[in-house]
Order: sequence, then C-alpha cells, then structure tokens
Amino acid sequence: MHSTGAVPTPLARPIALGGLVFFIDALLYFAYCYTVVFGDVVPGPIRARAIAIDVGLFSIFALHHSVFARDTFRNRITRMVGVLERSVYVWIASALFIAICAWWQPVAGVIWRIDPPLARWSVQAAQLVGVWIVLRSAFAIDLLELSGVQQVRRVQKDAPPEFKTSGPYGWVRHPIYSGWFLMVFAVPLMTTTRFVFAATSSLYLLVAIPFEERSLRRSSSGAYDRYMQQVRWKLVPRVF
Repeated sequence: MHSTGAVPTPLARPIALGGLVFFIDALLYFAYCYTVVFGDVVPGPIRARAIAIDVGLFSIFALHHSVFARDTFRNRITRMVGVLERSVYVWIASALFIAICAWWQPVAGVIWRIDPPLARWSVQAAQLVGVWIVLRSAFAIDLLELSGVQQVRRVQKDAPPEFKTSGPYGWVRHPIYSGWFLMVFAVPLMTTTRFVFAATSSLYLLVAIPFEERSLRRSSSGAYDRYMQQVRWKLVPRVF
C-alpha cells in the first residue's frame, strides 16, 4: 500500500472481486436462513431475552451502515484505502450480515399462518415480486457499482452522479427497500422468529431513508433534488 493510501491495481481488483463474491454469498445465506431456519416453528413462550439479542445484532449492522454513510468517515477510509473504500464497506457489511443470520435467536410462536392454497400462492407470488424488484433495481444501478468493483475499474471518480429514472427507479426512489418489505413480510407462515427479523430490518430502513436522502441531496450538487422532483414517491407509488 502506498503512503497516499491508494492500493496498487493488481491487488485492488481481486479484493474488490472477492467482495462481490462474499456479498452474493451473504445474500444466499440470508435466503437460506429466512426460508428454512427462521421458518421453523418454535414451541414455548416468547422470551424477551431472545428478542433483545436479535435487535442488538441488527443494531450492530445498522450502526455500521450509518457510520459508513457519513461523509467524514468515508473520506477518512478513502485516504487509507483509496478506491477500495466501497469494497471495505461491502466486506464488513457482508460479514456482519452472515453473523446476524448465524446468531439470530429463535423466538417461539407464530404471528400468522395462511393455509388456503389460493391465498398461500398469492402471498408467495407477492414475495417473488419483491425478489424481482430487488434484483431488477440492483442491476439497474449496476451490481458492480454496489459491490465496489466498478470503483476500482473506473479511472475517473469525479463525474457528477446520475440518478436513473428507468425501471423501478422511475416508480419510487427506493425500490430495493420496497422489494425488501415484500420479501420479508409476504410469507404464508410468519413465525415470530421471522417477524422479529422483518420488523427490525424494515423499521431500520424507514428510519434510514430521510438521513440517506439528506446525505444524497447534500453531496449530489442538486442532482438528487431534481430526481426527487421527477420521482415523488419513496416506497409505494401514489401512496408514500
């Protein structure tokens, strides 16, 4: 590593690509846990200790995200690792997400159970729509950009930001979050374990949106303000 904090390109590229693979692995592990592990019905009474541990685990992940979203912290990391700033975030976030899923405490009980076949299939279809929205949105803004690979490949980093208005980003400003809500809530069997995860993660996203938008407005030289005028709704078209 050079004294300027820049990482040599031959080393930066495999680190960034490794972050992309780790990011995908974390998402696949979450999908397995939420579908299989969190779907187990746990007998007995609901224990506040388990819920407190789960909320604490997710709070650590949320704190990491919030800290990295601050411009002063990002600038400090950039001085240390150069173009790998985004990759550092992805590596840490992926590790924390895996830890959350692995250490998530089961909570006894069932919030709802949908048994009629037509209703169950409808709910499962809604969940698949959520998955599609998340994937479509991620590819719309470039998965390589999200994972930090594009930052390593790009020579010029000072280009003004662009906010897409095509696809899901033309419907709402945060389609990945909209898809997430469908993914975690549209389940025929909502165990209490799943519900604590769904409610905690969704609450964090709702709280994070105004802070995220304030940061984007401050750092985009008016580009995000123009985007907000073009796309009025945050999560649900014509509702919110």
